[in-house]
Parts: sequence; C-alpha cells; structure tokens
Amino acid sequence: MRLSIAKYVLLGAVAVVIGASPVQAGKDNNTLTWATTREADVALPYYNNIREMVIMARLGWDALVYRDTKTMEYRPLLATSWEWKGNLAIEMELRKGVKFHDGSDFNADDVVSTFNHLVKKDSGVLTRRNVSWIKNTEKLGDYKIRINLEKPFPAAFEFLAGPLAIFSSDIWKTAKKDKKGKFDYATVKPMGTGPYKIGKVIPGESITMTLNKDYWDGSPKGKPSIGTVIFKTIPDPESQIAQVLTGEIDWIWDVPKDKAEDLKNTGRLQVVNEKTFRISYITMDNAGRAGKDVKKNPVHSLKVRQAIAHAIDRNAIAKQLVGDASEVIHSACYPSQVGCTQDVPQYAYDPAKSKKLLADAGFPNGFTIDIFAYRQREFTEAVMGFLRKVGIKTNLKFMQYKALRDIVWKGKAPFHQMTWGSYSMNDASAITSHFFKGGRDDYCRDDDVKKWLEIADTSVDLSVRKANYKKALARVQEKLCWLPMFTYAKYYAFSNDLDFTPTNDEIPRFFLAKWK
Repeated sequence: MRLSIAKYVLLGAVAVVIGASPVQAGKDNNTLTWATTREADVALPYYNNIREMVIMARLGWDALVYRDTKTMEYRPLLATSWEWKGNLAIEMELRKGVKFHDGSDFNADDVVSTFNHLVKKDSGVLTRRNVSWIKNTEKLGDYKIRINLEKPFPAAFEFLAGPLAIFSSDIWKTAKKDKKGKFDYATVKPMGTGPYKIGKVIPGESITMTLNKDYWDGSPKGKPSIGTVIFKTIPDPESQIAQVLTGEIDWIWDVPKDKAEDLKNTGRLQVVNEKTFRISYITMDNAGRAGKDVKKNPVHSLKVRQAIAHAIDRNAIAKQLVGDASEVIHSACYPSQVGCTQDVPQYAYDPAKSKKLLADAGFPNGFTIDIFAYRQREFTEAVMGFLRKVGIKTNLKFMQYKALRDIVWKGKAPFHQMTWGSYSMNDASAITSHFFKGGRDDYCRDDDVKKWLEIADTSVDLSVRKANYKKALARVQEKLCWLPMFTYAKYYAFSNDLDFTPTNDEIPRFFLAKWK
C-alpha cells in the first residue's frame, strides 16, 4: 500500500526520535520554543505587522486596556479607569507602581509620548489605521491622560485593547538615522512593561524573550511561569513537524488538516483545531492599478472577476484543507465583527457559468495570469487547480509576507491571495475600512464605498454604522474587487507537557501557558 506524503514525513520524524540521542525537552529547561514559516526582521510593534509580532507584542508590552477573551469585556490594564468626554475625548486614570523593563517608572508621559509619536506623519507606522483616529494625547496629571479623537470613533476601545502598545517616553530619541538622514524608529530598543523582555534578536531567524520577574501584581495577564519563550523561523513546514515530534520545538500552528490528523494519531502531541478571526481573500484589480488593458490585466474585467469567483469551490477548500471549524464567507469582514453582514451578492461554485463568463469577456480559451501568495501554499494551489478546470492557467509567485506586501502596495499584484486577522479586533473597521478607503491595499477605489465607510467608522449610532457597512460591503461584492474565501480554523500541535489553550482571536497567550 502506498503511503501519503504526510505519513512519509511523520514516519521519518518518528525514526529520528527513535534513532537520535535524547533532545532536551522544553519542560526540562523551562523554555517554550514556538515556530512558524514567517520571518520577523524587527521585534517592534508598529514597525512589524506580521501576526507573529502581534503575538510577541502582547508578551513584551502592555496596552492601556485588556479585552477578556471569553466575555469580550474590557478590563483595566495600564489604565485603571476611563470615561468618555462627549464623542471626541477619553480620559483615563493610569496605574501606579508599574515599571518598564529597564526599571524606569511608567506614568502619563509614556502614554502621551507614545500616542503623539505614532500620529506624526513621519513616524513610519506600518498600519496607520491603528492610530489615525487619534488627534493627540494630553497629560492631565502624573497618572491621568486625555485622548483627543480626530472624529467620533466608536471602535476606539478595540484598538486601545489591541495593537496600541505603550513605549517609554525616552525611547524615540534613541532612533538611528537612515541613509537619507531621516529617523528610522524601527531601530529603537524593544522595551515595554509586559510579562516578558525582548532579549536576543537574530533578524529572520529567531527572537528570544525572557521572563520579567518584576511584572506587576494584579495584571489580567496573570503571573507567567515559563522562564524563556523563543520564536524561531522554520520556512519548511515539514521541518516544523519533524522538530515538534523530536522535541526540538514545543509548539507550531498552521498545520495542514491531513497532517494534523496524522500527528494526533501518533499520541506524541496535543492537536487542537480552533476558530480564528483570520480570513482568506483574493484581491482582483477593479481599479486598474496594474493597467487597464484587460489583455494584459484580465482581472480588470468584471466578467473575468465573476468567472473566477464562480470557478472556485471555496467550501471544498474550507472543509477539506482548513478544518471543520472553517466556513465560507461572502463579505469582506469576519462574521462576528460589529457591522459585518453576509447579506451581500454571493457567488456559488458553478464552473459552467464561469466558462460562459470567460467567453463573454473575450477569453473563450482562458488566459494565463500570475497569482501572488505568501501563506498556506496548499490553499493557493487548490485555487489554481479549480481555475485550471475552467481554462485559467496561473503562475504562482509565492514569497515571504513582507516582500509580497511591498509589491501589493505598489499596485503590482493585480491578482493575489492573502489573509487578514484584523489584529483580532471585533469591529468591521479593523478590516473593511483598512482595505477599501483608498489606502495602499485598496484595489477597488470606489468613492461611494469610501464615503459609506467613513460614516460607519465615525457614527455613534449603531444602526447607522450597520446600514453603511452593509452598503459598502454590498458594493465591494458587486464589483468583486475582493473575493472573500473562508475563515481560518487553525490546527495547533504542541508538546504533551504544555498546558496551553488556543483562543479564537489568533493570539496565543504564552504568558498564560505553563508546564504540566
């Protein structure tokens, strides 16, 4: 009987376990090593927006607010209390007795300095959406601040509890200058108040974090117990599987469904499938950013975009490759997010209709096009297989996230499959408004969509927000500048010695993990 590729990999890894000398397990040296395929070149929130940095930001830094993963309620973190002052300001009392990793005291100056730095046009923040709603921040006392908003922004606390890590007020002046003489703030020391300290950083290879033994009492993050947490880049998923089986690493995710099931059957690891906020999507160049000649840029044709949508069996990919918890989505948002609706134009799997649309668009024999991607190659290869059946041949341009992101931003990736985790924020503004308000990721460029999203993002009336998000989401699907694919359902595989519980916001909280 012929074994599957997955079983060959697993059997080879098990053979290594049996034949090799013993490997020191994470529990024995109190070191949790986790790995993904992606590279982290900078260990700083704001200057590295890959998911791995979102995770490490929660370890190394505290925000003002903490969102409970079960109730979704906001709890005090660096802020102890808060109060809205009308629709354009939030006043917050800050926690006393907290120290940064260098021993300096946390106070209002740090919050004011962080937020006022971030909103500057030359701050270099990669995801400006996270901070663009803040006008400025004022110091009202040593432990009291006032955040002034550019306009009403009902999702403010999703951001205050999410990506807005607080830095020391003195840190920004330590930035080095680049070749053009401008400050490169991605060169400042990675230092926060969080439960772990950033230690050795080897760009593209690993980041070591060590326990902050002086982490403040009473934090909703708790008191961490694992002494060292190491992130490693292992580009080859097969190598990840082999190393987690041998105990060289303790934790991996994004394990393909078939291999996750085989891993579980070995009994050597815990394997869990959990929902996430992350969605997969395919962008198609409605705006003509890569050119408006449909012979050279076929996806600039609406009929071609519709043909592509009908050609792909998204449900098959979701259930057969992603996991049982995955579901097909029809809107450019995560279903639970405030303002998200699936009541929009939808495109069922229909290869015959796809072929007719291609013929109507002037491509009766199909065409060849590059498809760009960076994550879960097998998902994109499945898309390519479905497109091939209707006559669309694709050349896969698979690369690291940062490289692809830059190509997308330059308007040179008219057809790409990527993902978005909304920074784990439960509000449509964290995804829909990021992609369709004229920014670098926007291949739709629709003025009405931008207008509707602006209303939805700023209204304090929930009914108005929902109505305008619905109009924007419907228009995006009418034009099909985006084909929402499916929600991610991650397979985690980790050591039997590790007490770890995944959450659906795709932020593994290693500060809550412990050894059994």
